[in-house]
Amino acid sequence: MTKIHNFSAGPSILSQYALNKSAADLKNFANTNLSVLEVSHRGKEFVKVVEEATALIKELLSVPETHEIMFLQGGASTQFFQLAHNFLNTKAAYADSGTWSNKAIKEAKLYGQVDVVGSSEDANYNYIPSNYDIAPDNDYFHITSNNTIFGTQVHEFPKSDVPVICDMSSDIFSRPIDISRFDMIYAGAQKNMGPAGVTLVIINKEMYKKRANRPLPSMLNYELISSKDSMFNTPPCFSILVSKYNLEWMKDNGGIAGMEIRNTEKANLLYNAIDKSPYFKGTARKDSRSKMNVCFVFEEEHLNLEDAFGIACAKANISGIKGHRSVGGYRASIYNAMDIDSVQALVNVIENFNV
Repeated sequence: MTKIHNFSAGPSILSQYALNKSAADLKNFANTNLSVLEVSHRGKEFVKVVEEATALIKELLSVPETHEIMFLQGGASTQFFQLAHNFLNTKAAYADSGTWSNKAIKEAKLYGQVDVVGSSEDANYNYIPSNYDIAPDNDYFHITSNNTIFGTQVHEFPKSDVPVICDMSSDIFSRPIDISRFDMIYAGAQKNMGPAGVTLVIINKEMYKKRANRPLPSMLNYELISSKDSMFNTPPCFSILVSKYNLEWMKDNGGIAGMEIRNTEKANLLYNAIDKSPYFKGTARKDSRSKMNVCFVFEEEHLNLEDAFGIACAKANISGIKGHRSVGGYRASIYNAMDIDSVQALVNVIENFNV
């Protein structure tokens, strides 16, 4: 088969190991002669999958005993309101660094006052806001670690005297992080962890004591869901299984430290090609550039060459690099599972582009 270089922002590329292992389980899961799509989520075979996936996350991220891991549904977008429903009692602080943080702010405003402590909206979110103060009377502080649409990433997290909640949907498992600095982390799986359909939540158990004073539906209750080992209702079984295999692949390829080396090499290769090109320029400020989503556009005088570049990319079997409509241009998502030869294929097109 012809290799397609998949730069899609999500659902994104998965490791071939995870694809092969999960494909086999679609036909015969754990020697049950049943598909993983058919077995009971409470059967010992699938319970083992959840236990193994949880153990891999603990090992890869060095999750301390103070924190719990759970698998939920609804994507990060559900977490925007679920976390506010649980923890926003009066006021919460939010950093506004792009579309997804803006959506999180919108949902939080349904539950209480939102203090936007920093924003980069003034420059179409081409940098990470910094040097802001987080008032101690906030119930929590929310930040988005990586902004897929605008190609920016937090390289140094701010200090806070209130609980810190972070949306790490698009860069979790891509670099070492100190989990103890965060009271809650959530991440849609479909960038670095696995396929769409499952959402990872890592939460400090002390947060249960900070629950807001409002009725809490069972399906929004983090403590209840955790007490049932993510089995309060039927979980997204296949998505968890594929994620487990992808986590195994990460472990076998150097763990999180190995992923960071891999991602830094890919990002440097691509950014260098863009910076040297007479045709293109990056959209994110250099001190805020993401190692996951590389966004670039044509220089103004070369906008008429977009069709020619599209043809060149198609000939090189490059897929999924069209930029988001709010930025335009191109977005190359280079998550963990992307091999450097795919990035080199795009670099070759950029370096040899001459019309």
